[in-house]
Amino acid sequence: MPIIESAIKRARQNTIRRARLQPVNTLMKTMIRKVELAVKEGNKAEAQKLLPLAHKAVDMAVKKFIIHRKNGDRKKSSLAKMVGSLAKK
Repeated sequence: MPIIESAIKRARQNTIRRARLQPVNTLMKTMIRKVELAVKEGNKAEAQKLLPLAHKAVDMAVKKFIIHRKNGDRKKSSLAKMVGSLAKK
């Protein structure tokens, strides 16, 4: 447990911020997992339907500084490649 006042306040702030940002992170990971699962199953229509939702979730995480901008770009690109490769089959 922190003893110094500023450390106590910092711990309190971290707890509040984590609670506020965690749903965004969870949503992003869930949407990415759903797209990957649809691609793995070969469900082209479902993957194409979920792709914009996954991109939106990643963009939201980038906007709230949960992940770095370039990390978000990389995630979106890899998802698009997965869905694109499925469309060619």
